Amino acid sequence: MSKVAVVMGSTSDLPVMQEAIDLLQKLEITVEVDIVSAHRTPEKLAEFASEAHKKGISVIIAGAGGAAHLPGMVAAYSPLPVIGVPVRSSNSIDGWDSVLSILQMPGGVPVATVALNGARNAGILAAQILGSSDPALLKKIIAFKESLKEKVLDGASEVRRKFNS
Repeated sequence: MSKVAVVMGSTSDLPVMQEAIDLLQKLEITVEVDIVSAHRTPEKLAEFASEAHKKGISVIIAGAGGAAHLPGMVAAYSPLPVIGVPVRSSNSIDGWDSVLSILQMPGGVPVATVALNGARNAGILAAQILGSSDPALLKKIIAFKESLKEKVLDGASEVRRKFNS
């Protein structure tokens, strides 16, 4: 069974990253969660990222605020797909420092990047990556996307009733 690792630079990132965890758990994907700081625990980061594929992890979601080196450093050490979540933090320049430090990776070290605080989309993307080779999971993703469509259509019906009566 494939696993997704969700790592973050500090506990302050957890409220944002919880959205990825919740989405993955809803889709019944095994999730491993940890704090791995690029700056305060670089040895832990190197060990985690270089060994993750040996532990059955298939995709890594890494979220960090401020300078946000975590996703890129994980990608530097790991052969797995890495999805970076820029987190708006207390020491952030309105989140742009996080976005750019994850987005502007050098050639050969890709990090898929979602929107600022976009951990839910990171969870969806991780599920879609896994679903591309897992027919049962793909069915769940299709159902999930259908539920999004239904929610929009229900909202449209309510708006039409309210304003077009």
